[in-house]
Amino acid sequence: MWDYLLIGQGLAGALLAYLLRTDGHKVAVLDDAQPRGATRVAAGLINPVTGRHFVKSWRIDELLPFARSTYRALESELGVPLYHERTIIRALHSIEEENNWLGRCADPGYRAYISDEAGLGAYGDWIVPPHGFGAVKGGAQVEVGTLINKYREVLESEGCLFRESIDYTKLILTDDGVRYGNIQARQLVFCEGHWTRENPFFQSLPLIGDKGEIFIVRFPAGVQFDTILKHRVFIVPLADSSYWIGSNYDSRFESDAPTEQGRGWLEQNLRRTLTCPFEVLAHRAAIRPTVRDRRPLLGRHPQHAQLAIFNGLGAKGASLGPFWARHFADYLQEKTTLDPMVDIGRFSGWR
Repeated sequence: MWDYLLIGQGLAGALLAYLLRTDGHKVAVLDDAQPRGATRVAAGLINPVTGRHFVKSWRIDELLPFARSTYRALESELGVPLYHERTIIRALHSIEEENNWLGRCADPGYRAYISDEAGLGAYGDWIVPPHGFGAVKGGAQVEVGTLINKYREVLESEGCLFRESIDYTKLILTDDGVRYGNIQARQLVFCEGHWTRENPFFQSLPLIGDKGEIFIVRFPAGVQFDTILKHRVFIVPLADSSYWIGSNYDSRFESDAPTEQGRGWLEQNLRRTLTCPFEVLAHRAAIRPTVRDRRPLLGRHPQHAQLAIFNGLGAKGASLGPFWARHFADYLQEKTTLDPMVDIGRFSGWR
């Protein structure tokens, strides 16, 4: 008998499995390594100040130190670098944006995160100049793809990973938990990303999904950037000297496959950002598990307490994931009650 069976081993499932196992529990994971899972396509950005109005990301003062310590602990356990602190150079496209940025710089609550002194470094030789620049401090890039791949190896080596996709018709609810084939567990947690929309137990939750398309590119020899740039697109340096370029948002997608329209958008906006040539090494797409109120989905099913959900991390999963995985692990162990801001009970019919 397992203590927990997790469905999905993207970022949400990997973090929750890691924390529950660290707490001493027996955890099984069911996952088929979807190549277009959102974690496999994401850049793993942690951006403390976002949006057109340059506001601090929700609860970033709590999330950032917790994310840093969690990823550092995982680095130590897995023996690979995962967490890279990076400045984010932010393009300002008008005098209005510049004035708003300077206003934020004068706000004591933002001083740890933004500056009006933005050193462009190598970007200065190749950038299509906007009106001005600002710098976001405390940003990071997390190698989330490496994290889930390496942690998958750990789970496999210890006999905790089952390589298959969930067949809901095979799931049997029992008095003391769940049974799925030969797997028995006291608690099942769905961490399946946007596929929750097909889950018969949780599909009525308002998880909408946003599709994003990205490039992995290489620039010519001698063109090398070591900071993140947010201009028309994000440019994120990767460990192998390639760069992640993205991303668009499409809420009216027909499939999770890359499209010619997405390729055109990325090519056009990269050329509107940098003047240097580039080689596209990969064009990828995935659907982010987003929620209408942009808050994660945590909780037990109101009729079937042996079923739970940890989902909805969306585009900010790298920063949201560690804190809320810890919170949910504590809840599952009855150490705390759920924060009402993330509890699925905030939606009608889910109390």
